Amino acid sequence: MSDALKKTVQEAFNEPGCATNRAKSAEARKKGCAKPLTPGAAAGGCAFDGAMITLQPIVDVAHLVHAPLACGGNSWDNRGSASSGSMLYKTGFTTDLTELDIVMGKGEAKLYAAIREIVETHAPPAVFVYATCVTAMIGDDIAAVCKAATEAFGTPAIPVDVPGYAGSKNLGCKLAGEMMYRHVIGTVEPERVTDCDINIIGDYNLNGELWQIKPLLDRLGIRILGSLSADARYRQVAVMHRARVTMLVCSHALIGLARKMEDSWGIPFFEGSFYGISDTSEALRTMCRMLVERGAPEDLIERCEALIAEEEAKARTALAPYRPRVEGRRVLLYTGGHKSWSVVSALQELGIEVVGTSVRKATETDKARVIRIMGDETHMYENMAPKDMYATLKAAKADILMSGARSQFVALKARTPWIDVNQEKHEPYAGYMGMVDLVRAIDRSVNNPVWEDVRRPAPWDGPGDAPRPATGLRPAAAPEDPAPGPVNDPKDFEDC
Repeated sequence: MSDALKKTVQEAFNEPGCATNRAKSAEARKKGCAKPLTPGAAAGGCAFDGAMITLQPIVDVAHLVHAPLACGGNSWDNRGSASSGSMLYKTGFTTDLTELDIVMGKGEAKLYAAIREIVETHAPPAVFVYATCVTAMIGDDIAAVCKAATEAFGTPAIPVDVPGYAGSKNLGCKLAGEMMYRHVIGTVEPERVTDCDINIIGDYNLNGELWQIKPLLDRLGIRILGSLSADARYRQVAVMHRARVTMLVCSHALIGLARKMEDSWGIPFFEGSFYGISDTSEALRTMCRMLVERGAPEDLIERCEALIAEEEAKARTALAPYRPRVEGRRVLLYTGGHKSWSVVSALQELGIEVVGTSVRKATETDKARVIRIMGDETHMYENMAPKDMYATLKAAKADILMSGARSQFVALKARTPWIDVNQEKHEPYAGYMGMVDLVRAIDRSVNNPVWEDVRRPAPWDGPGDAPRPATGLRPAAAPEDPAPGPVNDPKDFEDC
């Protein structure tokens, strides 16, 4: 790892805006926020993957992976971030380095030629160039190549020097924000500014979730000036320094960027969530109050309250038929970041009991919110191996598991309904109507008659009957399902 990258990583670990870091000693901060990755172990994504997750939703940029083909192919488009315009971000660009390129030292020349081809063919507003383990280890200077290409072709080529071996996926998200702070934010001035301009950081418009919020902001006259990186354009990232307020959605990864923008340009930030009725309302209230404090019209708060009253009434009316069908159900929530508390709050509004929630990749503020919402820390989990998750589902008599896709097979083994609430999900759950969609999904899953069938004893093993011997057609039913075996690393986990 280069000295410059080591310094950048250490700065991310020492982030003063992170409540977790503030609670550590100086020596503990030097060790970072996570254990080093073990080669070959199941440890989630790498730092490069985290950088791609954070920046790829900038939809009009050409994202060029400087690496052998697999680095680009295996990590491409692993989130369902939606675009309202350009689809260039869906095109995979890679330098496709071969062994001959590496041995003969042709990596930098091939990168320069790739940038030129992209600029001439697609004319993007910028090209983001991603370092990877291979190109970082052989010493390719992507910063120098990007500088030369920018001068030669007139299109900004932005080095994203975050190779995979630098650390975990979460660290990669942090470093991606740092790259934007160093090379992009503040490089363009907006054509006009208003007193109601905001930034949204850490929302990725998964399945169009931002589009369930933007109409509410439009009705209040609030403009999303800057975005990282929900349905964002390059220019939106470049003008973020002129917003009045920043809303931080997934705070654990990008709080450092929000804090640096506050230090550099005086833009205050707050942490909020658009999951659930109450949290959506609270986010809108906080946003409007902070904008008024920064010079927005004072009637913004009054208009905000009127909007909230109207939307909450509509949402509760839509939810009324579903409440008797989901009320009293027991949910195990296994996700990360701000969803560790915001989804809990959303479910409790409907009378659904949350028997446990994970708090990995959550800040100390997030954990405090979980304790406040759930009453204590008894049902908070840092890590949970599949075997433990299975045991918890059984012991808590959970009616449903809400998690990321990696955990769905544990739910199936436990004969328990499952709903995807993570990055791979196919439905938007943000905002007031998003809450209605989430409850519909819970109702569809937990009240599906298939679960009654799969939990019923096998007809050949009725009550009081001895199990029949196994045959080629009907395997004997085990007296109790065995729990799934251990995995390489029980900390394997979905991001927020």
